[in-house]
Amino acid sequence: MANEKKLSHKLQRYAGKIQQNRYMSAISNGLMSTLPFLIVGAFSTLFSALAWEPYQNFIAPVKGIIGLASTMTTGVIALYAVFFIAYRLAQAFDKDPLVPAATALLSFLILTPVETFDKVRALPLQWLGAQGLFVAMFVGLIASRLYIWIVDRNWTIKMPEGVPPTVVKTFSGLIPAILVAVLFVVISGLFMQTSFVTVHEFIYTYLQVPLEGLGGSLGAMIIALIIMQALWMFGIHGAIVTLAIVKPIWMSLDLANLEAFQAGAPLPNIIGLAFWYIFANYAPMLGFALLLVFLAKSKQLRTIGKLGLPGTFFSIHEPLNFGIPVVLNPLLAVPFIASPIVCAVLGYFATTIGLLPAPIGIYPAFGTPIFALGFIEGSWRLAAAQLVLIPVCMLIYYPFFRILDRQALEREREAQENSEQEGTAGINAGAVTS
Repeated sequence: MANEKKLSHKLQRYAGKIQQNRYMSAISNGLMSTLPFLIVGAFSTLFSALAWEPYQNFIAPVKGIIGLASTMTTGVIALYAVFFIAYRLAQAFDKDPLVPAATALLSFLILTPVETFDKVRALPLQWLGAQGLFVAMFVGLIASRLYIWIVDRNWTIKMPEGVPPTVVKTFSGLIPAILVAVLFVVISGLFMQTSFVTVHEFIYTYLQVPLEGLGGSLGAMIIALIIMQALWMFGIHGAIVTLAIVKPIWMSLDLANLEAFQAGAPLPNIIGLAFWYIFANYAPMLGFALLLVFLAKSKQLRTIGKLGLPGTFFSIHEPLNFGIPVVLNPLLAVPFIASPIVCAVLGYFATTIGLLPAPIGIYPAFGTPIFALGFIEGSWRLAAAQLVLIPVCMLIYYPFFRILDRQALEREREAQENSEQEGTAGINAGAVTS
């Protein structure tokens, strides 16, 4: 037990460093801030691409207008991402975030090539959407941090007293914004002299594509799940820590699926954030909760199961994780780690052989009900798969649940016997006194 506590403290310390890292938090929170735009774009895509001929005939006159919402949200998601990542980083350094965020957006646009289409100069959507997401992350961090560094050295225009605060803020950000912009102009100019021509092409070719290939594999999903669940076993919120690292990769894979779905093309990716939500995030704990409610003989376990069951339909697992507890409970380590992995493997191979469709990549809002998520991701078959995985997880948990239930029942009987003995002793003591 002492060794377990020592290991738990070490893991909590390292996990805390990841969670508290300003740059990791800026990326994670910045991407989270794009959620409203992603949801608007996702539903726009869903409504415009629904494969039902009478419906398509009905919306034909306004299909372009419906699709416009998707183009201006998920289609240019890199613009929102660079702004919010820079914004969150500036907040982490206790700086007024608006100008650093706008400067980062300017820097991103400087790096984005302007192309000519039928004598019209325009920014290509190719680099403003999913393919520009990694550049957006780098630029958001670098531009915002550089802006903060310049401000901290007081390389700003000082205004005399009596000038309105709005004017002071405007001029104080002028020199930092200019210096940051000049740096990115130089970077863009240097890349124009290479075979890549743009930073976007370089980052996408040598970083984003390899990382997506690695992060989009079943092996990467399994490793992420092992780390995620193992951290939970030591009382650390495994999802927060792990997703801080893999979310950018999985989100870019989902966005590529969403763009392909909108274009009517085959979906390129199976693995992504949507895949994790559908297959690995709901069924394991929901199956365990059902065992507790309907098969537990222990009153304690049955009560905790009843309290925790409703939340598991909405991906809220903390009542079970800390109520049973799953945390620091070696007995439940095997099913807790194995069940989401089994679900992910089954979901992956069912998709590979064509039994299930790949998720279309809609970023699910936290608390989306389990079966609703399957329908939102494009198919009733995904919702049905979630239903099938629940008894699978119940079978995985069952042998360990029986031991847990028996141990809890024995503790309850011992507690009852001790209570009865204390009551009898009290009565006898009263009789002797009288």
